[in-house]
Amino acid sequence: MKLSVIIPVFNEELTIKKIIKSVESSPVDLKEIIIIDDCSTDSTRKILSEINSPLIRIFYNKSNKGKGYSLKRGFSEAKGEICIVQDADLEYDPDEFPKLIQPILENKADVVYGSRFQGSGPHRVVYFWHRIGNGFLTLMSNFFTDLDLSDMETCYKAFKRNIIQSIKIEENRFGFEPEITAKISKMNLRIYEVGISYYGRTYAEGKKISWRDGFRALYCILKYNLFR
Repeated sequence: MKLSVIIPVFNEELTIKKIIKSVESSPVDLKEIIIIDDCSTDSTRKILSEINSPLIRIFYNKSNKGKGYSLKRGFSEAKGEICIVQDADLEYDPDEFPKLIQPILENKADVVYGSRFQGSGPHRVVYFWHRIGNGFLTLMSNFFTDLDLSDMETCYKAFKRNIIQSIKIEENRFGFEPEITAKISKMNLRIYEVGISYYGRTYAEGKKISWRDGFRALYCILKYNLFR
């Protein structure tokens, strides 16, 4: 099966070359890389404009729309049978693609989440309150979806393409994670989790998510579970 790797990008001039190289060299033979630049204001666009690879397709948003919008656009362009989300910030390791897609390849799963809180891989120690916030949001999501996920907010999510393309994604920013979790929970799908490593970065190193995004995620948990 062909793998479509969707990479939403915004102001990642320090990491974009490295993440593209890591994805290209990941141990999955048949893949395409779809990059959505969300109107970056640093040199990210210039770097992307210099890329010439048959594996890579690049799309440019005319204005800053958010991660959810960029993913929606990337999913719509995907041609592989499996789609996986890859952030451009080096926090997640593309060498772990095989373990993420294995349950789908074995026809055991339709969706796979990579959990930062399972497995024996290395995990960088960063922010205590982020860990508490992640746990709380996952708990609230599980309460309403009746799933037993350990990491709802993880970037690493793999989907069968026909499934993700059938879902209407409404959230344009970081509300994507609780929205998609709520919607797949209602579709009678086989959902798996696998443990992954995590190389979290600090705000000084470019981390973008904030406490405001946490409140939006909580709102989306209620919105897509109770009122849809």
